[in-house]
Amino acid sequence: MAGNTLNKLAFLSMEAPAGYVAGLGRGASGFTTRSDIGPAREGPSAEAIAAAKAKRGEDGDEEEDTERFQDPEEETGLFASAEYDRDDEEADKIWDSVDRQMDERRRKQRKAREKAALEEERAKMPKIQAQFADLKRNLTSVSEEEWAALPEPGNLTGKRRKAASMRESRDDRTFAVPDSVLVSARDQNQVQHEATDVDSGTMSSLTEIGEARNKVFSHKLDEASTGSNIAASGLSSTIDPKGYLTELSGVSVKSNVEIGDIKKARSLLDSVIKTNPKHAPGWIAAARLEEVAGKMAIARKVIAQGCDQCPKSEDVWLESARLNTTENAKVILAQAIQYLSQSVNIWLRAQELENDTNSKRRVLRKALEHIPSSVKLWKELVNLENSPEDARILLTGAVEAIPASIELWLTLARLSSPQEAKSVLNKARRSIPTSHEIWIAAARLIEQMGEPEDRIQRTVSTAVASLHKAGAILTRDQWLREAEQAAREKSPLTCAAIIHATIHMDIDEADRSRIWVEDAQAAWERGMYESARAIFSHALQEFPDALAIWQQAAMLEKQLGDNASLEALLERAVLHCPTAEALWLLYAKEKRSAQDVDGAREILIRAFDHNLGSEAISLAAAELEADYGEEHAASKLLQRARRQVETARVWIKSVQFERNMGHTQQALELVRQGLQQFPKADKLHMLHGQLHEQLAATGDHDAEIRAARDAYAQGRKQVPSSVPLWILSSRLEEREHLAIRARVIMEKARLAHEHSEEIWAEAAAIEMRAGSEAQAKTLLHRALQTNPTSGLLWSELIWTEPKITRKTRAADALRRSGDNAQVICTVARLFWQEGKVAQARSWFEKTVHANRDWGDGWAWWLLFEEEQADNGARVQQLLDTIAKVEPRHGAAWQAVRKEPANTRLDTKAILARVASRLASQNIPK
Repeated sequence: MAGNTLNKLAFLSMEAPAGYVAGLGRGASGFTTRSDIGPAREGPSAEAIAAAKAKRGEDGDEEEDTERFQDPEEETGLFASAEYDRDDEEADKIWDSVDRQMDERRRKQRKAREKAALEEERAKMPKIQAQFADLKRNLTSVSEEEWAALPEPGNLTGKRRKAASMRESRDDRTFAVPDSVLVSARDQNQVQHEATDVDSGTMSSLTEIGEARNKVFSHKLDEASTGSNIAASGLSSTIDPKGYLTELSGVSVKSNVEIGDIKKARSLLDSVIKTNPKHAPGWIAAARLEEVAGKMAIARKVIAQGCDQCPKSEDVWLESARLNTTENAKVILAQAIQYLSQSVNIWLRAQELENDTNSKRRVLRKALEHIPSSVKLWKELVNLENSPEDARILLTGAVEAIPASIELWLTLARLSSPQEAKSVLNKARRSIPTSHEIWIAAARLIEQMGEPEDRIQRTVSTAVASLHKAGAILTRDQWLREAEQAAREKSPLTCAAIIHATIHMDIDEADRSRIWVEDAQAAWERGMYESARAIFSHALQEFPDALAIWQQAAMLEKQLGDNASLEALLERAVLHCPTAEALWLLYAKEKRSAQDVDGAREILIRAFDHNLGSEAISLAAAELEADYGEEHAASKLLQRARRQVETARVWIKSVQFERNMGHTQQALELVRQGLQQFPKADKLHMLHGQLHEQLAATGDHDAEIRAARDAYAQGRKQVPSSVPLWILSSRLEEREHLAIRARVIMEKARLAHEHSEEIWAEAAAIEMRAGSEAQAKTLLHRALQTNPTSGLLWSELIWTEPKITRKTRAADALRRSGDNAQVICTVARLFWQEGKVAQARSWFEKTVHANRDWGDGWAWWLLFEEEQADNGARVQQLLDTIAKVEPRHGAAWQAVRKEPANTRLDTKAILARVASRLASQNIPK
């Protein structure tokens, strides 16, 4: 035993075989240390390890070993079976965020490297576009003649040489011409006049064929005549060939599809009338089908059977009468009356078939014997009467037969005298106590008789109470509609009485003022001015101190053009609202428009007594005196206003008055005094600069221009928010031929007023006047980025476009600006430029409707109408309209209006001068 044990352990003292790795068969991996191998010993090679495994009979599945002994950090190996909990998820998120941050930090460097690499590649291999960039820039200097002289692309030298050689070779070649070509050339002229006869194979002349066709056609015409021997011999003259052809053209030839549809419909309708022969619509449909198929005889037969099967159907009898001739229709309707004597439609159809009035009257009287309660029959019979007296007699019998017919009662009242009509309406009211129409007719009758207004109002009030008691309650809207109907029928007092009696219905007391004003405005917009006037009148009775209602009522009266009513309304208004300056000023203005200067003075004196220290009234009084040549009185009034009122507007008006009078030095002194009290009044600064500019024309030019420049600069410093001051400063420099200074001022203005469309438009206008259209267009595009809805900027941009693209740009402008009046006017001018008069006039109308206060739009319209041939009536109508509108805004309008020479001109004269200025500025249409 001991020896065997020693033998088993003997291998421990033996030397290990080459390439031996302990535990390799059990999956271990061999390793050695520096002490084992020494400084220059290598480990076993892969071939040695593979040979050892093969010696031991092991395949050595490397993939299995690799997966088994994978890196412990890889979860598919050691941690594949572990659970993935919330901590792991949070750790992964943290590491992902770290990775993203590191990647973001490296992104700029990576992009820089990529850009450098791309530039390096482009430097080595540039694009074709870059290679020719300098040549493309040089194309801007090429003239039109040089462009026209450029040859077509491609080298045509070789092609021309090749084409010439081919033509020469082609000309030298010869070919044998076939006999068929020769025969075809010989018969070429004959083919045009001959045709082949298919049956005989011989050649026939086309002229002979036409003659034969005419003979056959005339023979058929003869056969289509009466069939007599004369007709058969061709000597008949009883047929009209032209009429025959016309009849043939009216015949509709049905296709196979239509014939099939008719047959199918016929079979279906046959089934319907056989299944239910008492079904009247089936018989009517079957008859109409045969009518469509062109078989009138069958249609009449079918509808006759329908009358037999459905004698109580009104529609069947009427259809049968329609399909038959007049005489047969009379017989058919006579038979129908035996079954349907109460049918109004059959009686009416029967009277329509009669030719003379007496026969119609006889049929209707017979009908009334059977149906005395038919309103239709009575109305038809009354309409046949030519005498009003006979018609009234008939209506008297009608209302006795049908006392519940409102229409007959009202017709009888209209045909009667006023006294008899009153009696008729009283009887009608007792017969029909729930009819509001009869009450309204009674009120209108009272108005026509000329009785007092309070009588009409009592009648309507009694009507409302009586109807309410009878249970016939109308809503407030229904009463308003009845009032408008009365106004349409020329009964304004009845309209007002209805509104006064019913306007308070169905609304709360707190909402009365608001709802009444809304009702009046709605009626005004619909053109129902009498209703609106009555609503305003009742509202003012309830709210006599409501200034807004008085103003709206005055606007309505002014639009209606009734000066007497307007003055009466304003007199009532100032009595109820004595402290309302707007009412006093409107009253004085109306007196002034009527050329009643003394009346206007009296009103302004009364107004000043009730409104001591009123700026508006003081200025209105001074303006009145100035306009009518009383300069001294106007100056005194302005002096008193400067002492009592002490507002910037009073000083501005005083300066303007002195300037308009030609007292430039006095105006300059006043403006300096005013600036001491009101340094923030931008208009005073503007007047200061304008006065110096005015003095520059007659005095020391350079000194006055410097003074004007300083005045504008001081104004911009004191009031930097004033856009007109910036524009006036720029225009001063431009007039002095200092365009660079004007541009600098506009640049500063744009920085201070980034969203001011006037500043941007003026900057673009400077460039346009300087001849730099491209720079102006660039400025306008920049301006529209900050003011995308500006109608002024869009209008200016449209005119910088080429003609071919202006319409497209105008469509964009209309959409972006929300139908701005300036853009609409530009569209009208585009149509005018193209000679489209109707479209231009329509768009000019849209312009003034969009903004009636924009005077430049009216001036463009006047220019357009003056250019047309039929300008007289339209121009006069336009001037009359603008006199009522009195616009106040517009660049050209305000410039003309504020000129001292135009101070006393009326609106019509100002419009003419604005139109002349626009025409002289070389502005495109």
